[in-house]
Amino acid sequence: MTDPRDTLDRRLSVAPMMDRTDRHCRYFLRLLAPRTLLYTEMIPAAAIIRGDRERFLGFDPAERPVALQIGGSDPGELARCAALGEAWGYDEINLNLGCPSERVSQGGFGARLMAEPALVADCVAAMRAATALPVTVKLRIGIDDRDDYDHFAGFVDRLADAGVGVFAVHARKALLSGLSPKENREIPPLRYGFVHRLKRERPELCVVINGGFTTGEAALEQLGPVDGVMLGRAAYDDPYLLAGIEAAMHGAAPPDRAAAIAAYADYVDGRLADGVPLWRMTRHALGLYRDMPGARAWQRTLSEGARRPGATAALLRQALRLVESPGRIAA
Repeated sequence: MTDPRDTLDRRLSVAPMMDRTDRHCRYFLRLLAPRTLLYTEMIPAAAIIRGDRERFLGFDPAERPVALQIGGSDPGELARCAALGEAWGYDEINLNLGCPSERVSQGGFGARLMAEPALVADCVAAMRAATALPVTVKLRIGIDDRDDYDHFAGFVDRLADAGVGVFAVHARKALLSGLSPKENREIPPLRYGFVHRLKRERPELCVVINGGFTTGEAALEQLGPVDGVMLGRAAYDDPYLLAGIEAAMHGAAPPDRAAAIAAYADYVDGRLADGVPLWRMTRHALGLYRDMPGARAWQRTLSEGARRPGATAALLRQALRLVESPGRIAA
């Protein structure tokens, strides 16, 4: 059943993406989508326990609501990480059951855990006992030859019995050998019907669908068959798509691009003072003017200028003038 502790609006969210949804990306996306639920990158439990906590867990309160996604398979370690996530101010703890990369599989977590439902049930039970936050999972519809609906639904049932009420489902199976992570996002066919059926048959669960949504219309059509839609690289590559979807959901106008960049430049100024390289922050804004006049000038200015010695947030303001001024460059 749905966790009574869960009060988050899950109709629209941005998926955890390695090397993308870091704290700077999330701050930028929040300027464009004030209500969307954001996720961290997947962070291994061992890194949280033994690494630099500020590096792995630190975030700006303006990013909220934000969920912490953890990778791991040891119930004790995951319970400790869940408690730490709550202490650091996150709104949700999510367990990664969908990453198909060889490195993650060799570490004993990610999508390969879909072959071990008993272990995963122990993990989420331990996590739920360690935090008052909702504990959720992100998973695939199957792995390798375990790809029929009954296996998928049975796996979900096992976790629901352990107290999980929210399932974010990438509607493709994962092939754990022979495909790269990129190929695993593209080659296995999408089976939205699996996810829709799960919601029909288990209406008490909160079911969020992920995978293959590249237009606002396609994303919004999911709000009915399921409880929410999760965007991945489409939101990263075209952040204004995310802004438009959220605005449509709430009957509002999307935030102004120029205003968002002005606010982001102020944030970047502060983080530069903390020693964060400029390119680590500007890279998340490269797609803001995708398919718009001046998009190439915007991207070129940021890409070429962000690594130059002494570059500052003034680079963002300079690039903004190229696309927003009356005499803007259209190439």
